[in-house]
Amino acid sequence: QVQLVESGGGLAQPGGSLRLSCIASGFTFSNYGMSWTRQAPGKGLEWVSAIYSDGSDTYYADFVKGRFTISRDNANNTLYLQMNSLKPEDTAMYYCAKVAKPHHISTHRSEYDYWGQGTQVTVSS
Repeated sequence: QVQLVESGGGLAQPGGSLRLSCIASGFTFSNYGMSWTRQAPGKGLEWVSAIYSDGSDTYYADFVKGRFTISRDNANNTLYLQMNSLKPEDTAMYYCAKVAKPHHISTHRSEYDYWGQGTQVTVSS
């Protein structure tokens, strides 16, 4: 069955960096767009970034543009999120998700059908 397992979260100082990973299994990873979404304590889910199946197209929420970079390694079924210039407001649980339709990309959570368990990112001095 489909599994998405995130890792790489932790504690970072403001201005610091972290790299999140999401290892996928149970489906043909290279056929599906993927995304990162986050949820801060006491707040709702917030879409962060998405990438097309072959990595040729990417989208970012305005609040991470220029700081975060989404990428993927289809040979190793892995999705990444490089997070630079971290801010305290980036503190959240970060989830990767698989889009439901093959060869499709979306910024809408409703179009994603599988989600990982999340990895916690805390930005604090």
